[in-house]
Amino acid sequence: MAILVLLRHGQSVWNLENKFTGWVDVELSDKGKEEAKKAGDQLKGLHFDYAYSSALKRAQETLKIALNEAGIKNVPTKFDKALNERMYGDLQGLNKAETAKKFGDEQVHIWRRSYDVAPPNGESLKDTAERVIPYFESEIVPKIKAGKNIIIAAHGNSLRALVMYLEKMTPDEIIKFELATGVPRLYELDSNLHVLKVKNL
Repeated sequence: MAILVLLRHGQSVWNLENKFTGWVDVELSDKGKEEAKKAGDQLKGLHFDYAYSSALKRAQETLKIALNEAGIKNVPTKFDKALNERMYGDLQGLNKAETAKKFGDEQVHIWRRSYDVAPPNGESLKDTAERVIPYFESEIVPKIKAGKNIIIAAHGNSLRALVMYLEKMTPDEIIKFELATGVPRLYELDSNLHVLKVKNL
């Protein structure tokens, strides 16, 4: 059996300002740092053989704070853009409320919550899954099958792609599913990647 923990980064400064962030490399807000500390408190007593994060500093900082708070040291760590947040294209940097005024609430809702409709020059959740899942299967699955414990600190949409994959959710199910910032989601998995147990810590 192996443990896999998915951890969505804490609140970023652009989350606080209600902006579309995507691949823009913004930092954690003070609240986000506190959320990362609380996540670390929930991780106490666990052991990780490997850690992964995206190429974006808000996820990397969340991982660093959480592991430090948990007293978990010297975990081999990899950063990869395959785990980056969904690319929001032309919407990046725009205020969400102003964007709704410009394009209409319904259109913005479709861009944000549909499975396979992408914003202009951006990615849909389906597109995001198509880069996250191959990386997960090639880089992380062999380690899980070998019984290694893994933590992945990443983003709402890249992690939702993994939740969909692990829990065999349909597109309709995943678009209604949210991961809270700074709340670790723990899976116990067997060597065939079957979910034995899942819970939010």
